[in-house]
Amino acid sequence: MTNPAGFTIRAATRDDVPTILGFIHALAEFEDLTHEVTATEERLAEELFGVSPRAEVLLACEQDKPVGFALYFHNFSTFLSRTGLYVEDLFVLPEHRGKGYGRALMLQLAKVARERGCGRFEWTVLDWNQSAIDFYRSLGAEPMSQWIIQRVTGSALDRLADRPLFD
Repeated sequence: MTNPAGFTIRAATRDDVPTILGFIHALAEFEDLTHEVTATEERLAEELFGVSPRAEVLLACEQDKPVGFALYFHNFSTFLSRTGLYVEDLFVLPEHRGKGYGRALMLQLAKVARERGCGRFEWTVLDWNQSAIDFYRSLGAEPMSQWIIQRVTGSALDRLADRPLFD
C-alpha cells in the first residue's frame, strides 16, 4: 500500500485537545458507549500535556486535517522486566476508513514501541467487533484468551479504596 498524498501522522499537541475529545465522542458513539464518556477538555489537557503526562496521542491527518487518532501509554511487564506500549483507543472517522490510516497508526505505534525498548505492544478489542479483530490478526496480533479483564470504576472504586487494609 502506498502512502496517500497528503497523509501524515503526528504527535498531538495541547491545541489538539478539542479534536481528541471529538474523536473520543465519535468512538463512544460507534461502540454504543456514549453514556460512559465523562472526559472534558480540561481533564484531557492535564492528563496528556500537564506536568506529569499519563498518555500520548498520535493523529492521522489527511491534508493536515486530523481524521483518526491513537491514544497510548506505557505499562510494565514484571515477567519481562520491561515497559510495554498499551493502545487504549484507535479510531478513524468512518468516511476515512479503508484508506490504510488505522494500519499506518498501528505500524507507527509498533515503531514507537521498538524505539522505546518496549517488551510488548498490546491492546484490547470488543468481542463483537469482528472487522477490528480481523484487522488486528492481519497485523500479527494474537488473542490472549486466557486473560479476563477486571475493572473497578466510579463508586465501586471509592468503596474499595475506603475499605480497611485488613478486616
